[in-house]
Amino acid sequence: MSDTALSGSKSPAARNFFTALQLDTRLLGMIGAFIVLCLVFNVFTDGRFLTPRNIFNLTIQTVSVAIMATGMVFVIVTRHIDLSVGSLLATVAAVMAVIQTDVLPQFMGLGHSGIWVLAILSGVVVGCIIGAFQGWMIGYLGIPAFIVTLGGLLVWRNVAWFITSGQTIGPLDETFTMIGGIGGTMGETGSWILGVLAVGAVLWLQVASRRRKSAHGFPVKPMWAEVVMAGITTVSILGFVAILNAYDIPKARLKRIFEASGETLPEGLTMGYGIPYSVLLLIVIAVIMTVVAQRTRLGRYIFATGGNPDAAELSGINTRFLTVKVFAIMGGLCALAAAVASARLGFSTNDIGTLDELRVIAAAVIGGTALAGGVGTIYGAILGALIMQSLQSGMAMVGVDAPLQNIVVGVVLVLAVLVDIIYRKRTGD
Repeated sequence: MSDTALSGSKSPAARNFFTALQLDTRLLGMIGAFIVLCLVFNVFTDGRFLTPRNIFNLTIQTVSVAIMATGMVFVIVTRHIDLSVGSLLATVAAVMAVIQTDVLPQFMGLGHSGIWVLAILSGVVVGCIIGAFQGWMIGYLGIPAFIVTLGGLLVWRNVAWFITSGQTIGPLDETFTMIGGIGGTMGETGSWILGVLAVGAVLWLQVASRRRKSAHGFPVKPMWAEVVMAGITTVSILGFVAILNAYDIPKARLKRIFEASGETLPEGLTMGYGIPYSVLLLIVIAVIMTVVAQRTRLGRYIFATGGNPDAAELSGINTRFLTVKVFAIMGGLCALAAAVASARLGFSTNDIGTLDELRVIAAAVIGGTALAGGVGTIYGAILGALIMQSLQSGMAMVGVDAPLQNIVVGVVLVLAVLVDIIYRKRTGD
């Protein structure tokens, strides 16, 4: 009898533990699935999957899709869809490539320090205009988003072809390519400084949130739960920095870096790459999009409209103009993703962004964004993008053929939607 009582007491204790931490059970499931996925691939690749080098490459490969996935959350939350993001990425990448290789050098000269800034700004402007135009057709003309963006998928892919005359444009500006990944990183010291600052910011936000809740009489977590969450956050951030710093710059490359500065590489010196600038850009975008979603009027309007469009319109929200704003944001994020993708290649190619629309939608859905609208998180979409990239990279390392990779990704997407439906039915969301 005592054994039964003991075994029966474990489950409530575990439930009380997670309840006190106030963790999203769906997020925990996603993290658990991601960990299992990584461990399985690590076994099948003889330990190569979880090496610092592969994790570094995995992060920079995820960035462009993850950036667009943050915008796709807003699109799907408002009960729309955007099938044109991959083609729009190609168009904006072509615009930025032509501007920095053909247009600006005529006025500013080759290698001018301002070329990369103006190229990115022009790309963001073009992306926002195209996105807003599509949003206008959806919001004001009443054309379904599926049809508008399906047309955009065909139109913008071929507009990119006409901009470049079907040619690969490059090489791109050297400073511009630094946001692509391995060519531009913060180094070990800069990464540790950023990591410590990030930990400090998260802990400060945690303390401020607790004080704010207490001041307004809202329930707060037990102190031990706050300490546990602070510990998990600290270990996660600093562990991520340590892994990226553990990927050492090859000796030959390090020697060239020192020679370019007129110095000699000291014997036995090793240096890690650290956090890529592209990952830093993703972090900044994730923070901004999260603040917009949770702390601004625009974010409240987006989720209110997705929850009940009719009630939102009756309450005074201009849902038509909101649609224009959401698709303009999506277009701007496509431009930033285009900058990262083309910078990583060093060129703008005609097939850049191919099938990215499917990867972006899959990342958002796997990350918990409900296709019915009204529900979605930015961090979930980023985690979904990481899961998608890990799945594809792991299968490639194992030697799975490309057609079978696409089959697996398609099955995973359908299963993710099924799991989401079952979860929401059980929780009543």
